[in-house]
Amino acid sequence: MTDYSRVERLALCDLFDQLGPDQPTLCEGWTTYDLAVHLYVREADPMAGPGIMIAALAETTERRMKRAKERYSFTEVVDKVRNGPPPISIYAFPKFGHQLNTTEYFVHHEDVRRAQPTYDIRTLPADQEAGLWKSIRLGAKTLTRKAPSGLVLRLPDGTTSVAKRPTELGSVTITGAPAELVLFCMGRQQVADVELDGDAETVERLRSASFGV
Repeated sequence: MTDYSRVERLALCDLFDQLGPDQPTLCEGWTTYDLAVHLYVREADPMAGPGIMIAALAETTERRMKRAKERYSFTEVVDKVRNGPPPISIYAFPKFGHQLNTTEYFVHHEDVRRAQPTYDIRTLPADQEAGLWKSIRLGAKTLTRKAPSGLVLRLPDGTTSVAKRPTELGSVTITGAPAELVLFCMGRQQVADVELDGDAETVERLRSASFGV
């Protein structure tokens, strides 16, 4: 079985090398250098990792990222990310690391690709899309908890999954390939190639809602 987290990791690192350290990303305020450092400390620095998920520890993560950026050049950081997590990292455990990184590296690869002046919507392998669909079905409830309305995720073949039950504003159906639904629910609504079916005002509110971890 193909490890698509590694496929995306390597493709992203190649793109980092191609673009250099100062290009924009979809992560607000972050350059390609910042994003590479984020990926490095997430896997290699146990003091930095918790702050990515826990707001109260975010300052520690920022300090650790700053320290890593001062210590390593962009090229060095990218090489470290390309080589994967150190053996002692939880991300080095084969099955666990794969599960944690499948969505992470796909999304951050697109964060760089879709921040460029032009880009194409990739056609991903069917088994990669299946993995992303499984991931977003499990995670969408948490990721879209701040949605003003209910949310139904719908694949082009009609398969659906309820991400959030209807609210007083009703519900909106979001249709797209699994990869695009992942991007939408991870807070990349403006670049996700999806169709939204629902009340026009509610749809607009969804496009700017705060989604993601």
